[in-house]
Amino acid sequence: MISTLSPPDMALAATGDVPGEDRTVVLPGQCTTVHAQDIGVRLVLAADFDGDIVIDASGVESIGHATLQLLVAAHADAIANGHSFTIAAPSPAFVERVTACRLADAIGLDNQKEIHS
Repeated sequence: MISTLSPPDMALAATGDVPGEDRTVVLPGQCTTVHAQDIGVRLVLAADFDGDIVIDASGVESIGHATLQLLVAAHADAIANGHSFTIAAPSPAFVERVTACRLADAIGLDNQKEIHS
């Protein structure tokens, strides 16, 4: 069976299969429940390749609970296994939602502010 990606899913496919290639997980603008399964797959692949996970949240306009749950779980798994988990350039909407849900610590967003300030 041949599978093609729809335009929203293409952003999730920003990581490649070539060793050494940038494996940043790019979150789509609308991180809805519909996108959660694809995001989960990308997170697992990123963790499987080298363990360190970088999330590009710069284009996030809205983010739902399903995606937030995935990020919390991925962060906890990375930390438990001695790997890094970085939220790169989070958009204001991403930061606002994560903060409003009181999940900044659970995904390491507070720690990154201290490092980058």
